[in-house]
Amino acid sequence: MKLINHNYRSNLIQTPWQPILDRLSSFRIDTDVILAPFTTFGIGGPADLLFRAKSASELIEVVLAAKELEVPYFVMGKGANLLIGDRGFRGLVIVCEIGGIDYLDDNHVRAGSGVTTYPHLISTTAQKGLGGLHHFVGIPSTVGGAMWQNLHFLSPEPDRTRTIFIEEFVDSACIFSEEKEIQVVDKDYFKFSYDYSILHERKDIVLSVDFSLEQADPIELHKTMEENLEWRKERHPDLQEFGSVGSIFKKIESIGAGRLIDTCGLKGKTFGDAQIFDRHANIIINLGAATASDVLRLIDLAQSSVAREHGYELVPEITFVGEF
Repeated sequence: MKLINHNYRSNLIQTPWQPILDRLSSFRIDTDVILAPFTTFGIGGPADLLFRAKSASELIEVVLAAKELEVPYFVMGKGANLLIGDRGFRGLVIVCEIGGIDYLDDNHVRAGSGVTTYPHLISTTAQKGLGGLHHFVGIPSTVGGAMWQNLHFLSPEPDRTRTIFIEEFVDSACIFSEEKEIQVVDKDYFKFSYDYSILHERKDIVLSVDFSLEQADPIELHKTMEENLEWRKERHPDLQEFGSVGSIFKKIESIGAGRLIDTCGLKGKTFGDAQIFDRHANIIINLGAATASDVLRLIDLAQSSVAREHGYELVPEITFVGEF
């Protein structure tokens, strides 16, 4: 794990954060950890403290300690919808890696919130002939992140006009609530809408989710998965080549944020190593060494250009974390 300026920041670590390090001395708490590798954007400065929670009990104990000692904390999954500031996060970042996929009966599966939806959960359910989650193939996310953002994708049938949301397949979830209680809640609790769940408002943490899926032919499921992957490939960057968080701005009905940005002539526009993607103007890519500041300059440019030329307000759908 890469550390930066360890000597320079050692006094900072020793002074405000020593109580939680002492309290959690039996846990592996890393210090001065660059967050960029924990995100799909590949951007982000250092977290003062970082813990990778492998189980619900570990996550709960660390969160309780942070609350008691008034240490700022942030829980993240795959980092697929985040822009982390260049100056990083002052406090504790908890990376949720709670695993486990359990088949409860012929149609229901329970997955830990740190399980990646693709390839792990989607691949295993499709192989068992369980459909629903296969629609989200190729989208980087954990189960917890999918709940946070109400993961969605355009259905290939009949002509990619219907948006399919993860909420359609959620039965219930186990959460650690902001009131510090473990609760099982049904999907209505999350008040899902486009790019939204109640998790945006409350500091609840999803521990696991029970999905209700549909019996289907595995061959047909994989056919749809291949179609979706091909459709994404034509419009989205390959994350092995360019860092990205997908769409930057919320959808504008009947118009599309990407189309508005495109008509302003901004495809391919670059600040530093951040670039508005030449195949989809609502996506910004990291050409290799982009900073959060570079990305913010492109966001500001897109917003001001669209407001000036079309009179629409572009609202970011990504989450901004840390110090910029």
